[in-house]
Amino acid sequence: MKNALPILIGILIVSCKVGKQVTSTPDILPTPPEVVTIEKDSIYLITQTGDTLSTLDEEVEVSITRLLPDTVSIAAVGDIMMGTNFPNESYLPKDTGRYLWKGVRNVLRQADITFGNLEGTILNDGGEQKECNNPKLCYLFRSPEFLAENFRESGFDLMSLANNHANDFGEEGRLNTQRVMDSLGIAHAGSVDQPYIIKKIGHLKIGFCAFAPNRGTMSIHQSDNIKATIQHLDSLSDIVIASFHAGAEGAKNQHVTRKREFYYGEDRGNVYEMAHQMIDHGADVVLGHGPHVVRAIEVYNKKIIAYSLGNFLTYGRFNLRGPAGEAPLLEIKTTVDGDFLEGQIHAFRQSYSLGPRNDPQLSAIKSIQRLSLDDFPNNPITIDDLGRIAYFEN
Repeated sequence: MKNALPILIGILIVSCKVGKQVTSTPDILPTPPEVVTIEKDSIYLITQTGDTLSTLDEEVEVSITRLLPDTVSIAAVGDIMMGTNFPNESYLPKDTGRYLWKGVRNVLRQADITFGNLEGTILNDGGEQKECNNPKLCYLFRSPEFLAENFRESGFDLMSLANNHANDFGEEGRLNTQRVMDSLGIAHAGSVDQPYIIKKIGHLKIGFCAFAPNRGTMSIHQSDNIKATIQHLDSLSDIVIASFHAGAEGAKNQHVTRKREFYYGEDRGNVYEMAHQMIDHGADVVLGHGPHVVRAIEVYNKKIIAYSLGNFLTYGRFNLRGPAGEAPLLEIKTTVDGDFLEGQIHAFRQSYSLGPRNDPQLSAIKSIQRLSLDDFPNNPITIDDLGRIAYFEN
């Protein structure tokens, strides 16, 4: 369960009351690692050691050994845009939009760490509208604040704010989005206002950064800055998660070409080169999004790369036909050092009105399986027909 505190408790009772009689005190172990108070079934960590603590009618001193978990589970999804009140409120879901998450909420909440990409801004009204070179291709996303509670309820810990819609409503939109994320306790990165963050989740320090080719975001084109950011996070964190919004869009652009990609004249980067450099500089998990369709999964130097997780939960103003409607939820397990162990692709499919629902056709699994075989034939992983990802070392 999310936020569970895995603890191995070795209890040394130093003094206690039996009825009203106090027993003698045995010798205290030198430098006990920690002291906790046990009251009923709850455990409370305190900062000082060596004190006798009162709980109900007992006085106890307890020594514990705290161990990191053997594995870390990470759930990751692609683009999220729950509805927009621009150009009008007809593009908003009913009520709070909570029903959109019905089919996926429990899976998201089970992971130790849950990641998504926020496509757009969180702003009730106002903001400086972005100007588009081609009005026919100009979609601006402004989600009202009441929708954002769904992120917390669905268990999100990390949110990328680096994408081509992050600046749809200017600085006001960017800053308000970050304020709302902060109020929900969700760590965010990728904006020029907050390029990266370190968040403690359980016993682990998670370094998180995100990049995109767009104004108001940390650029995918500044490789020296990407390198420095990841190396800095690696020096301070247990696991580094890096995200990018890159690659050309649409069903015709599902393959990882290993070349620089362009879309309507915009340089969308060389995602293969970028992902490998991120890992070479210290990233443990690399999560891509941006093409609005899925792409291959690769394991490189024991670290996982998802080149595009496609759309996940997008309401209105999105094309959800064919591959664009595939909504995978990638669940992976790593060591506490970030090495990939195994994974599971959960296959969902979007509708225009109900959010992602279980896909009996398993389309997202089949697409990622096929693309991974085509683009990375020497990949040290296999993806079976049920979406299970097995890793084998060469």
